[in-house]
Amino acid sequence: MPFGNTHNKYKLNFSAEEEFPDLTKHNNHMAKALTLDIYKKLRDKETPSGFTLDDIIQTGVDNPGHPFIMTVGCVAGDEESYDVFKDLFDPVIQDRHGGYKPTDKHKTDLNHENLKVHNDNKSFLVWVNEEDHLRVISMEKGGNMKEVFRRFCVGLQKIEEIFKKAGHPFMWNQHLGYVLTCPSNLGTGLRGGVHVKLPHLSKHPKFEETLKRLLLQKRGTGGVDTEAVGAVFDISNADRLGFSEVEQVQMVVEGVKLMVEMEKKLEKGQAIDDMIPAQK
Repeated sequence: MPFGNTHNKYKLNFSAEEEFPDLTKHNNHMAKALTLDIYKKLRDKETPSGFTLDDIIQTGVDNPGHPFIMTVGCVAGDEESYDVFKDLFDPVIQDRHGGYKPTDKHKTDLNHENLKVHNDNKSFLVWVNEEDHLRVISMEKGGNMKEVFRRFCVGLQKIEEIFKKAGHPFMWNQHLGYVLTCPSNLGTGLRGGVHVKLPHLSKHPKFEETLKRLLLQKRGTGGVDTEAVGAVFDISNADRLGFSEVEQVQMVVEGVKLMVEMEKKLEKGQAIDDMIPAQK
């Protein structure tokens, strides 16, 4: 059923200058990308389901920013949003995903055998109607990332088989990979996280730089809005777009392994300057 966009048609009675939101105090990717010219160009457009520019940016207008992370500030209402409103989404995606260009193609690899690892409580969950409509979770205690990833890949593929039989496969294209509501999750939609205790490394002045160079991010174990407790961090891949599922999980495996080695050296009072990685 199409969105009721009577409100948007009413707003067209006013000039773009009158309707353009004040984003001077906002700290999100949408606020950086949206200009008055783009607003003028897109404000009267809508997707087949009735989704409009104002629907897309409303969350970023209402929520100026986040204390710990740079938020996206916009959402897609359907797959067509990324084409109809590409003048806004393309720069947002490029800014959020490290320079990912409109001509770039995303790789997908759900073959768990391709994951290389160095070396029981298992769980597989599916949440429905949470954020991007479907969230698939594979997790367990311990360090067996390959088994967690295998279960995720097999489960996800079986779920899609069911949807395909009903005529509704996951939305995917060569440029954006899996198409999701929030531009931050485009590509794989995958976050591979490991809980690891880093009491010494987390206090080191090169900790943040190390994460950035490894294309990883940190947060508390309670979720995106939480701080680390007892120096236990949730370390995960920072981006979803431009790298395949295997490549992203591989980054986490190798990055966490390196940080554990750095932590052990710091425990012994040794320097880690020679272990700082190059930028990936």
